[in-house]
Amino acid sequence: MSLSDIQNHISSAVSKANRKLDTVRLIAVSKMQPNERVASVLDQGHRYFGENRVQEAASKWPDFRKIYGKVSVDLIGPLQTNKVRQAMELFQAIHTVDRLKLANTIARIAQEIGSCPQLFVQVNTGEEPQKAGIFPGETDGFIASCRALDLPIAGLMCIPPVDEEPSLHFALLAKIAERNNLSGLSMGMSGDFESAIALGATHVRVGSAIFGARP
Repeated sequence: MSLSDIQNHISSAVSKANRKLDTVRLIAVSKMQPNERVASVLDQGHRYFGENRVQEAASKWPDFRKIYGKVSVDLIGPLQTNKVRQAMELFQAIHTVDRLKLANTIARIAQEIGSCPQLFVQVNTGEEPQKAGIFPGETDGFIASCRALDLPIAGLMCIPPVDEEPSLHFALLAKIAERNNLSGLSMGMSGDFESAIALGATHVRVGSAIFGARP
């Protein structure tokens, strides 16, 4: 599929859900993609991207921004505490806040630099031991702890288990967000973003469907 194909699918899904198109942001996941593919999407006017690694983003986006101007880039991969300062200077949002040590580090650096990206709490909706994220039963308390640190929690993020129906996990995430008065829902990827939109996604993360398979 092309970028325009994905945008058309999103538009259709938004219409079916009786939502407004501007309530869903398409994050083009450019991790590990060759620069010429990223440039092609930029040339088409898209300005919202997602990266998995701080180091890769740091080697790519300052140069692209010199050419294309303002581009919003979100971190959608795990964040180590020793990379927090660099991440906060580089990204407009961090979708993977998943432990108190990380939250404390973000809060401390936010105080030092006087600003903070939008933050999403990553929820391990499938309670998979190998996957990052706060378990659903612990999420309310973790959100409260983040708010006590004056962190700008914009919403929640999840990556459903590969062998389970994703809509069940999207519905769970939406329920947790609602009871915590959070409007942001970062959920849905190349294979399931339409069902995520039906269940309230505000940020969908689409990579291979836009850029093609990663080399």
